[in-house]
Amino acid sequence: MTKTAADMVAEAKTHIESLTVEQAAREIEGGKALLVDLREPDERDANGSIRGAVTAPRGMLEFWADPSSKYHRDEFDPQKRIILHCASGGRSALAAAMMKDLGYTKVAHMDGGFTAWKASGKPVEAGRS
Repeated sequence: MTKTAADMVAEAKTHIESLTVEQAAREIEGGKALLVDLREPDERDANGSIRGAVTAPRGMLEFWADPSSKYHRDEFDPQKRIILHCASGGRSALAAAMMKDLGYTKVAHMDGGFTAWKASGKPVEAGRS
């Protein structure tokens, strides 16, 4: 039997840490966590972004986060607290599960993603569109 994308997200959410917008904001504002925006550039341009978030398109995350990869980026440190977000929480849940597989023990995803952040009234930087 095959799985749907929704099945995969639901399964990932049973194995990862999910944070509310308020919990994520406290950690980010307190300087305790690196926030990573997994959305594509056109999504950020159209909808804005969260100040200070590192951008990492979902398609490159495995390579940027893997310390053994020639594409590894220094901001991805398995010892750091990392909070992932996307538009609504699906991609970030899948990405958090993958990062756990890479050995990240302090990774979480922001449930509801950027949409929930914006709806909560948290500050948003304007996009380019």
